[in-house]
Amino acid sequence: QVQLVESGGGLVQPGGSLRLSCAASGFTFSSYWMYWVRQAPGKGLEWVSGLNTGGGSTYYADSVKGRFTISRDNAKNTLFLQMNSLKREDTALYYCARLNSWQIDYWGQGTQVTVSS
Repeated sequence: QVQLVESGGGLVQPGGSLRLSCAASGFTFSSYWMYWVRQAPGKGLEWVSGLNTGGGSTYYADSVKGRFTISRDNAKNTLFLQMNSLKREDTALYYCARLNSWQIDYWGQGTQVTVSS
């Protein structure tokens, strides 16, 4: 069955960096667009970043442009999100998600990112 398992979250000071990973299994990872979606406390879902199958086309929310970088290793079935210059407002639960026919059909369990001094 399809599984998406995020890791790499944690507590970091403002201005710091984290690298999130999402290990995918149960499907042909290289055939799907993948996204990172986050949910801050008391707020709705925000589409943070997306990446096409080959890694050459990306999407970034305006709130993270220039600070976050999405990438993938299709040989290792893994999606990454490098997050630099983190701000308090980046605090959220970060989900890895699979895009299928322009809809999210599978989500991971999420990894918590907390930016605080």
